[in-house]
Parts: sequence; C-alpha cells; structure tokens
Amino acid sequence: MATTAATISGIDATYYTVKDLERATAFYRDVLGLSVTHEVPGMVTEFSFGGGETFGLYKTGEEEWHASGGVMFAVPDVPGAVAELKGRGVAFAGDGYVDETPVCFMAFGQDSEGNGFILHQRKTA
Repeated sequence: MATTAATISGIDATYYTVKDLERATAFYRDVLGLSVTHEVPGMVTEFSFGGGETFGLYKTGEEEWHASGGVMFAVPDVPGAVAELKGRGVAFAGDGYVDETPVCFMAFGQDSEGNGFILHQRKTA
C-alpha cells in the first residue's frame, strides 16, 4: 500500500480517564516508577518514553469516568516485574500469572483507579 497523508505509522499517545488524578499520578509515578514529563494540575499528567510515545492520565467528572484498559508497558522481564510490583501492592489477575504466547509474555495488572494494564515482553527471535 502506498504511503499517504493518512498512513498511520505508530501511536503517539494513549490516555486513561481517572477519577482521582493525584492518586493515579502517584500510582504510575511512585509504584510503577514512571517519570512525569508534563502536568496540568487537576487536569492531565503525562509520562513520555524514549521512543517519543506518551502515556497520559486525564481527570474526568465522576459521571464521565469509566475504566480503561489495553495499554501494554514494555518490560525486560515480566515475571521479575510482577514480583517487584506485587511487593509494592499492585494487584494482578491470577495472582500474577504470566501468560506465554508464541510471541510474548504478559501479565495483567490493575491501577489505583481500576484501569487495567499489561506488562509485556516480546520474545526475541
């Protein structure tokens, strides 16, 4: 397929909506160890990565909030990351069960707001 102005080449940012921005920011900053790269107090917190991607938290009203899910955070060792984060109080499905597929390892966690996330490790060829 030819490259056009509408050709999608990647993901620049993904956001979760949160009820309590301060609590959610503390979870991702203090528990998962992400560095805050942009903040609009009471509205948005962003965490950027080396490839230019951004993960963000967006404060919504109670009536607008709904749990999100689907972001996969790349880690070098899923079982090791699960053990470390469980020690920090992070909840994981299946008590931290690590799912192995033909191409990756995954563990399914939950943040302070009830949003799901996945720790993900690609297999090397």
